[in-house]
Amino acid sequence: MRVKTDAKRRAIIEEAGKVFNAVGFERASMAEICTRVGGSRTTVYNYFPSKQELFIAVVIESVAAEYEAVHQPFEEQVEDVGEALRCYGERFIALIYSPKIVVTRHMMIAQAKHSKAVHELYEQGALRSQQLIAQFLEPLMAAGRLRPADPLIAASHLISLLETEFRHLLLLDSPEVLSNEVIREGTRRAVEVFMGGYGAAPVRGKDD
Repeated sequence: MRVKTDAKRRAIIEEAGKVFNAVGFERASMAEICTRVGGSRTTVYNYFPSKQELFIAVVIESVAAEYEAVHQPFEEQVEDVGEALRCYGERFIALIYSPKIVVTRHMMIAQAKHSKAVHELYEQGALRSQQLIAQFLEPLMAAGRLRPADPLIAASHLISLLETEFRHLLLLDSPEVLSNEVIREGTRRAVEVFMGGYGAAPVRGKDD
């Protein structure tokens, strides 16, 4: 029985990443990846049963640092809630509408019923993002800086609003690359709507 090792898994991911970056997902072949890794094809397939699952592993590895950077605004002391959400939103949209993530999201939709890796990517990506946003929103709600609500649902609303102006690019498989200005303005409008629904009501004086 062959023993799987983390070092071997990472070596496969590293070589596969070079191939995917050089020729893209469609043109990349498992045969080429196996040749670069060395050893038998059985070894590679023992770690990754399909090219799709290997590609997903490569994406997870390659965007790990960017993913953490996206959520950095939630780790800092917040003075302006809207500004923190805008900062998060701009980084979030720039990442999930980058070409490699768009390819991965298409693959997730196609392979959702057949691949455990898709569920792993969802849990490590989209679901974890929602949970991190909820953890950020919950104390703000408790402090009266946002309206009290279910923070997970509020997080889901925020994510949906942020994607509203850009989702057609995913659905239509558009090659359009979003400029910083387009991302900034779309994010600003999304956060305005979110704060309109979840922003704390102004305190009124006795004479109001």
